[in-house]
Amino acid sequence: MRPEYCATRNHIEVWHDRVLPPGPEQIGFGTVLRGSLLPILVWAGVACLVYFLYNPVAAMALGGLFVLSFLVGFGLRRRAKHSIRCSIYGALGGVLDKCLAGF
Repeated sequence: MRPEYCATRNHIEVWHDRVLPPGPEQIGFGTVLRGSLLPILVWAGVACLVYFLYNPVAAMALGGLFVLSFLVGFGLRRRAKHSIRCSIYGALGGVLDKCLAGF
């Protein structure tokens, strides 16, 4: 993979396409977060709900699931020869995208 194409919209899919630039160009971390605002709010809402309904250990388990999913996505992207930056952005965008796949 050529480094100049690694952090492009072709390799980092975020939940809402409307925040992405019109063509293949590098995007920033803020764009990934802005495009994934709804999934971030869902993760945070579920974590808060679990914290208050059950206990902090259950919320920590949910956070651990998020971190585990992120690490697996990061590892798969690194194995596919993506750059570290692309792997971080792609793993975050992938976790947030897949958690709301049913909506």
